[in-house]
Amino acid sequence: MTLRLYNTMSRAKEDFSPREPGRVLMYVCGPTVYNHIHIGNARTFLSFDVVRRYLTWRGFEVSFIQNITDVDDKIIRAANEEGVPPATIAARYTEAFLEAMDRLGILPPTAQPRATETIEPMISMTERLIETGHAYEADGSVYFSVRSFPGYGRLSRRDIDEMRSGARVEVDERKTDPLDFALWKAAKPGEPHWSSPWGEGRPGWHLECSVMSEMELGTPFDIHGGATDLIFPHHENELAQSEAATGRPFVRYWMHGGLLQINAEKMSKSLGNFVLLKDVLEQHPAAVVRLLMLQTHYRSPLDFSEERLTEAASALERLVNMVRLVRWACVRPADGPGAPPDDLAALSQALEATRGRFTAEMDDDFNTAGALAVVFGLVRHANGFLAANESVLDAEGLALLDALQREVTDLLAVFGVTLPGADEEPLPRGVVALAASVAGYAGDDPVEAVNALLAAREEARSLKDWTQADAVRVGLQELGVVIEDTPAGARVSVRGD
Repeated sequence: MTLRLYNTMSRAKEDFSPREPGRVLMYVCGPTVYNHIHIGNARTFLSFDVVRRYLTWRGFEVSFIQNITDVDDKIIRAANEEGVPPATIAARYTEAFLEAMDRLGILPPTAQPRATETIEPMISMTERLIETGHAYEADGSVYFSVRSFPGYGRLSRRDIDEMRSGARVEVDERKTDPLDFALWKAAKPGEPHWSSPWGEGRPGWHLECSVMSEMELGTPFDIHGGATDLIFPHHENELAQSEAATGRPFVRYWMHGGLLQINAEKMSKSLGNFVLLKDVLEQHPAAVVRLLMLQTHYRSPLDFSEERLTEAASALERLVNMVRLVRWACVRPADGPGAPPDDLAALSQALEATRGRFTAEMDDDFNTAGALAVVFGLVRHANGFLAANESVLDAEGLALLDALQREVTDLLAVFGVTLPGADEEPLPRGVVALAASVAGYAGDDPVEAVNALLAAREEARSLKDWTQADAVRVGLQELGVVIEDTPAGARVSVRGD
């Protein structure tokens, strides 16, 4: 199978072929650390975390670089509002960002350079651009001359002659052309600044990603990622300044993730629906947030809502319960007569087909929605098999179930989804005390205790002693254990946290 990804430059899916065989060089734009990141930012970082995880799972060595913008107009404004130095704001929200990424289960980058740590390389690239006629100095600032670069606009599919100065193009009377953008900004009173050949100042926003990616990965590197709102002007400007400075192609594949909406509306402070990641993670496990986001293809708009979080929590509970039930079954005696051969064959075939189907979905431009459907399909096979055969399982059936739950766990790891509590004892210890009081159980094993409770309930039902039968059901329910009556007999499932 060939991995194919959608390249924003060509507007088509292309076969993926990295610059170096077996190694992927990847850069994803990081945060500007002036506040806590919102859930839309998190969607982008999660999407490319999964791209990285899958590439690694496919056998590639991945060098993953992400910058941190720790000097910027937004940081300066936030500092002025609080009456503190910009470095204080940057340090506070850098720490908050790293903590949030850890809580969401995002793998740390191979390298994470910061703008304030790469000032000299940014000055050097600016000098190169001036020397080659692609940039000019004006009153201590330096601007990139957009019209000096013939390919400008090809990433965003914009005609340079139709562009107008406006909301996405910085207005500055010192520019030769309104479309030109700042590489270096002359210092203003009270702002952070560094010495340069053009006087005291600081770098423009677009410059750092060009410098850091070239410094860490060389050019052309394989994948440049970000959200769709970065295509213009940020990535268009990166492309122009990098290729103008080096004379070489900049990026082989451009990948852009879709934006996030809140209850089908654009997220914005003015609408009062601006949601921070840290607040979401206070209410929901990371696995729930990841499942919600991965149910939508990374290039499509994602609708984020409490209703969808509830659905994702239920999906996670199904996964956890299946793994718990299988692990519980595997610690019981394998002394049954065995499942019917047709049932064993069907489950075995489903297991054997899963990895290939999963890979095919992910090879198709990282289709996480399709790949998750494959995983849940296997879970349904396992649940059906257990419902029909739990009471007759032998060593062969248990071994097959164990292999299945391991496959589910391994494939979920590609998504960075861990199952909370799945590795814990599948039954709460309280079932032992309940079995002692209701069923006269004298042992200390939770599995035996549940079996005793189910036997006591079945006997009570045969005698029409509904009070005793309900005592078992309600007692288990209060412990988070739910009885399911199936054609093969009663079984239990454990509600997720």
